[in-house]
Amino acid sequence: MKTFLLAFCATLLTSIGLHAQSHEADINRFIDTWHKAAADANATAFFGSMADQSIYIGTDATERWNKEQFTSFAKPYFDRGKAWDFKPYDRDLHVTSDGKYVWFSELLTTWMGTCRGSGILRKTKDGWKIEQYHLSVTVPNDIIRDFISLVESYQQKQSK
Repeated sequence: MKTFLLAFCATLLTSIGLHAQSHEADINRFIDTWHKAAADANATAFFGSMADQSIYIGTDATERWNKEQFTSFAKPYFDRGKAWDFKPYDRDLHVTSDGKYVWFSELLTTWMGTCRGSGILRKTKDGWKIEQYHLSVTVPNDIIRDFISLVESYQQKQSK
């Protein structure tokens, strides 16, 4: 009986681990496909991956858009056949115990250099949907004072 219980527990733990790995693979594939849709200017796939009430936060302080606003902003990029091509790496996923929500962060190779994206996904009857995505430019700590001065100088010029 002990052997049976040990074997049963080992099988159960293995299946839970494999299920979690499969779940993460599906989530990674979803996010990667979303990024690829932007690179391919596939507006249907890109915006279709976002929840109706989703929020996209860009790198500029003024860039906090709901889905409709973000679609309007991005439409000209998609219409010309090339939006943006962000290459994700170093992604960190966290899934709620019920498997319905995911939060993640990732580093991205972009035309702006290294950026960080973070987001929240929700599992729906139609699959994963992006609830929020936040894109930020990374600034090395060694040059943060220079960066702050550059931004302050820009803001002073804008306020004149």
